[in-house]
Amino acid sequence: MLAHTIFSIQNDSDFEKAALRVFNHQYINNKVYQRFCNLLGRTKTSVKKIEDIPYLPIQFFKQEKVVSTTSSISKIFTSSGTTGSITSKHYVSDLSIYEKSFKLGFQYFYGDVSEYIILALLPSYLEREGSSLVYMAEKLIQDSNHPESGFYLNETEVLVSVLKKCISENKKVLLLGVSFALLDLVEKHSLTLNDNVIVMETGGMKGRRKEMIRQELHEILKKGFNVSSIHSEYGMTELLSQAYSKGDGIFQCPPWMKVVIRNPEDALTTLGSNRTGGINIIDLANTNSCSFIATQDLGKIIDNDHFEILGRFDNSDIRGCNLMAL
Repeated sequence: MLAHTIFSIQNDSDFEKAALRVFNHQYINNKVYQRFCNLLGRTKTSVKKIEDIPYLPIQFFKQEKVVSTTSSISKIFTSSGTTGSITSKHYVSDLSIYEKSFKLGFQYFYGDVSEYIILALLPSYLEREGSSLVYMAEKLIQDSNHPESGFYLNETEVLVSVLKKCISENKKVLLLGVSFALLDLVEKHSLTLNDNVIVMETGGMKGRRKEMIRQELHEILKKGFNVSSIHSEYGMTELLSQAYSKGDGIFQCPPWMKVVIRNPEDALTTLGSNRTGGINIIDLANTNSCSFIATQDLGKIIDNDHFEILGRFDNSDIRGCNLMAL
């Protein structure tokens, strides 16, 4: 099966071959993506190399059913949004692909999940339906197989007690939290963590606090938790893979995912290393939806394997995304 072969990618050559196979599959089977490609003059026969592949603007997940399969839909992941706003919908036909992606991705960067006690502080995500992050955290908690692992919604006192107990027993802990919840935690409690505890933020203030740049957030959290670095997870509703940062906001993708930077003035051209532009993502785990996505995030590639998120376009800055008024 095409989707599961992506997890055996070993190098750039493997990645390009797999990406071209996935493009051909999606061009044939994803009518929304096919029409978008045709409007750009990029067809199945004209796309010869990975640089020729068009990136579908992420807004299409708000407007269209973006699928590359006729199989029944097992799950619809939805984005969070303000009241009245249109949310993205990711129609997932095969949850086993998502589960394999996030489990192998976690293992790739952090090792066996069973070695960790996972304490999840994700209030805004737990309070709504359809969060892909909650789905991932729930499965990782199950695979962790520790009685202390779990979600801590409105139970910060219990969370702190468990955290201190784990530290005293020298256990490995992953404290996974949405940004505003981690800030709330360090403001209310004095904590000194050790090297066995990983603090990982998943981004987003979700309207609960003033937005701040990642560097400012991390400085506050480092001081509050008394740790040398804050880890980050970079994922979104429209993806089935995640990139991770082990500090300083520098992210790395698993082998089946890649970031490309597009020129903010010309969405069809790409930029080299250390140039700021729009983030395009190739997520080959998205075999049954669309693997080639132009996000609304701004960033730059540090080198072949690492990238940085610098912020977001505001709506007025999005260019090259209105080719198709569907």
